[in-house]
Amino acid sequence: MIDWPKVEQLRAEIGSEDFDEVVNLFLNEIAEIMTRLEISPDVSTLEADLHLLKGTALNLGFGNLGVSCAEAERQLMTGTQASVDIPKLMRVYHASIAEFTKQLGQDKAA
Repeated sequence: MIDWPKVEQLRAEIGSEDFDEVVNLFLNEIAEIMTRLEISPDVSTLEADLHLLKGTALNLGFGNLGVSCAEAERQLMTGTQASVDIPKLMRVYHASIAEFTKQLGQDKAA
């Protein structure tokens, strides 16, 4: 679900001091997009939202969420907005957040 080597690569690239701030920025961006998708997905921005979400998720190591967004993008390109499974994206998002925050919490406690 979480690509931990990618997370560690990000930490190494930006430094441990700035890691928490960057993670918070990424998590806030992901949360904003997910809230928009859950509450009122806009057909005119759905493809852009999914693309941004995919990139942000993959940068943060949220592999499953990134893959799910890529699949949804492909569905949009070949079908309609109705083919995008928003509830599935929400499930993957919440599971990813739970795993990510649990592991990071353990890392800080160590």
